[in-house]
Amino acid sequence: MKTARNVAIIMLLALGVAFLPGGGNAVDTITTAIGMGSLAGITWSIYVLSRENQLTLATLTDGRRAILYGAFGMLALLVAGYHKLWSSGTGTLLWIVLLAGSVVAIWRVWTEASTY
Repeated sequence: MKTARNVAIIMLLALGVAFLPGGGNAVDTITTAIGMGSLAGITWSIYVLSRENQLTLATLTDGRRAILYGAFGMLALLVAGYHKLWSSGTGTLLWIVLLAGSVVAIWRVWTEASTY
């Protein structure tokens, strides 16, 4: 019964989006708000992790720290340029390669910093 109620609520919202004037704009606004909330959550998580691991970050060499921060910066740029890069096949491939490279760079620096 609970599932049927939830499906009915979703269908009612979908009807509003489909047939009310400005429904598409409302969806765009909500989607943008959700995306901004997600980015704010990721930013907060990075901030908290950096505060909790200040000693580890301080013991990194300047080169490793630059790689780490550069990889996080690349992730931010990839999020910002998502729609532009995914509009072509080459851009999609480039986006995936840059994402993988950033994740690998963060993982490598972190594992090297965590080993004794």
